[in-house]
Amino acid sequence: MRVVVTGGAGFIGSCLVRTLLGAGYPGIDATEVVVLDAFTYAGRIENLDPVRDDPRLRVVRADIRDSARVAEVLRGADLVLHLAAETHVDRSITGAADFVTTNVVGTQVLLQAALDLGVGRFVHVSTDEVYGSIETGSWPETDPLEPNSPYSAAKAGSDLLARSYSRTHGLDVVITRCSNNYGPYQFPEKVIPLFVTNLLDGGTVPLYGDGGNVRDWLHVADHCRGIALAAAQGRAGETYNIGGGTELTNRELTDRLLAAVGAGPERVEHVPDRKGHDRRYSVDWSKIRDELGYTPQVPFDAGLADTVAWYAGHRAWWEPLRR
Repeated sequence: MRVVVTGGAGFIGSCLVRTLLGAGYPGIDATEVVVLDAFTYAGRIENLDPVRDDPRLRVVRADIRDSARVAEVLRGADLVLHLAAETHVDRSITGAADFVTTNVVGTQVLLQAALDLGVGRFVHVSTDEVYGSIETGSWPETDPLEPNSPYSAAKAGSDLLARSYSRTHGLDVVITRCSNNYGPYQFPEKVIPLFVTNLLDGGTVPLYGDGGNVRDWLHVADHCRGIALAAAQGRAGETYNIGGGTELTNRELTDRLLAAVGAGPERVEHVPDRKGHDRRYSVDWSKIRDELGYTPQVPFDAGLADTVAWYAGHRAWWEPLRR
């Protein structure tokens, strides 16, 4: 099976690639894995170092908005796992253009190429942020999309394009929507690696507002396992939420990170809240559990401890990114 992973040098994509070429996933016999990545600031070839010598790996530096290059890469593909995207909410607030062109236009370019070239299956990887904010309960996949940031709005647009190619053209599309990811190799602009690396360097951590915003935390390995289940067994045209089952306020998360590195509350700097900051995310992931047998396998406390230890032991990976 020829598998193309867009954004395959990023945090989540590289986890997928390393596992596809390592232990593998049931139902996906990857005889060739092609990484399609523009290698912007968050995509790093170092993320693929553990599998760089695998003869099944091919790395292509290209932009998903480049239709000619995309067609070259997707020709002969059996499965496309589409993760390439601009993802950082704060960056989208200060400059939304790249989010719209990459996440929306780039996704359309990929979908059209997949349709034209007869790709077997297209998995579009999205986010719970497209649903907006929820006070109580959890979103099923049938809830309306009500994004509140330019990032989530661009992802919602890409979701709807993916759905349209399934409904209009019969393209074999599956959509996944995950909760907040954490784990090794995450670019240190995201909250857990940002806080961990700041604390390891003796600095402070910026806590937005009152710290009461709630997120569900999902280890990247569990997320990738869910993506692989959707790719191998998911029903065409369906959407599957992928959750971690650990909801924490940002204040609770911060306290756990302080404890993990032996730091005290004086290392917390309270900063003004983010514009349009969603209060709470929570996905109902019973559909992927009941249909495909997904359950998170990495307990949050163990996963967080391993993540902190990884950053402590991999300064050469993250220190250049903070300069």
